[in-house]
Amino acid sequence: MSRMKLSLCNEVVAELPFARQCALAAELGYDGLEVAPFTFGDEPHLLSAEVRAGIRRAAADAGVRISGLHWLLVKPSGLSLTSPDPALRARTLEVLKRLVGLCAELEGEVLVHGSPAQRRLPEGVGAADARGWAIEALAAVGEAAARAGVVHCLEPLAPRETNFVTSVAEAAEIVQAIGNPALRTMIDCSAAGLAEAEPVADLIDRWLPTGLVAHIQVNDANRRGPGQGEQRFAPILAALARNRYRGWVAVEPFDYVPDGPGSAARAAGYLRGIEEALQWR
Repeated sequence: MSRMKLSLCNEVVAELPFARQCALAAELGYDGLEVAPFTFGDEPHLLSAEVRAGIRRAAADAGVRISGLHWLLVKPSGLSLTSPDPALRARTLEVLKRLVGLCAELEGEVLVHGSPAQRRLPEGVGAADARGWAIEALAAVGEAAARAGVVHCLEPLAPRETNFVTSVAEAAEIVQAIGNPALRTMIDCSAAGLAEAEPVADLIDRWLPTGLVAHIQVNDANRRGPGQGEQRFAPILAALARNRYRGWVAVEPFDYVPDGPGSAARAAGYLRGIEEALQWR
């Protein structure tokens, strides 16, 4: 029987040294860490070779993988794919390309492109141009991802967070138009629970067979960990198993109850319990 590849988003326990983050994740039953680059400083795209080697070593010593990267454009501050300033857009694209390289060097598999503020479209005049600039940049990042052997995932987010790509259907349309297998989309359970018309399990059944969905993040619509709200994750994991999903399942709460380590522990126990009951195959 295969095992669900469970990853913990590392900002949940960011108060700990990275080596301890890795060790704790392993102790709790996670297979990997999904890294938020900003947890390594203000210019994470410029990490030295020594720091990158230390990240790889810490994960290897703990027996976990770096599954990928997310929250890509928090640092450095002020980035935007939709700014009318071409120099700023170029800088943002360069940061993304360097993060693609970082992901590959850390032996990660996916990058999750959320970053709602850095892709927001202006209201009214200029929105169409800004959308075009963002899609052009995503195509370029997809090319970089293909060269690096990783997958860049455009993340649908709820409308309260951004006004560009707020459904899996919208993300899929962009991904299909670009036509690069290294650029795909993903499903975040919290965002989907807030924005999609159908239950998350049905969304999985509809989109996983298309091959356009390359990653899953699990969290409740209330922004707490899975199992700490009204969403039920047994149907979600059953849909993943039914569709023979073999990618990463990343735990990404935003409201840590009772605290970061406690939230991480509860989520792992809850999800592994469902996995055992389902006899995940």
